[in-house]
Amino acid sequence: QVQLAESGGGSVQAGGSLRLSCAASQSAYSSACMGWFRQAPGREREGVAHITSAGTTTYADSVKGRFTISKDNAENTLYLQMNSLKPEDTAMYYCVAGGCRMGRVDPRFGPWGQGTQVTVSS
Repeated sequence: QVQLAESGGGSVQAGGSLRLSCAASQSAYSSACMGWFRQAPGREREGVAHITSAGTTTYADSVKGRFTISKDNAENTLYLQMNSLKPEDTAMYYCVAGGCRMGRVDPRFGPWGQGTQVTVSS
């Protein structure tokens, strides 16, 4: 019944890496777009990485060159490889599925995962 389930978050030092996973139901994985959003207290929600069903990717400027979004069609799993992590990357990270708008997942209707916490210390 759970559409999206994130895992892989944790606490790391600046410069470290984490790999987030999002296990998706068949229906969620069949969405035109999927992506990763993050939310930190006092900061606006940010769509950090997006991928279309065709594999086209789009990244926020804040993570470009450091994060890589990918998906495994055989496992219905979305990934976010996060390298060179910075304290400003600290946030709750959410997996989202939905329609596409300009290559980015439209998060208005979901589904959304419950999130996984990423904490980067310096």
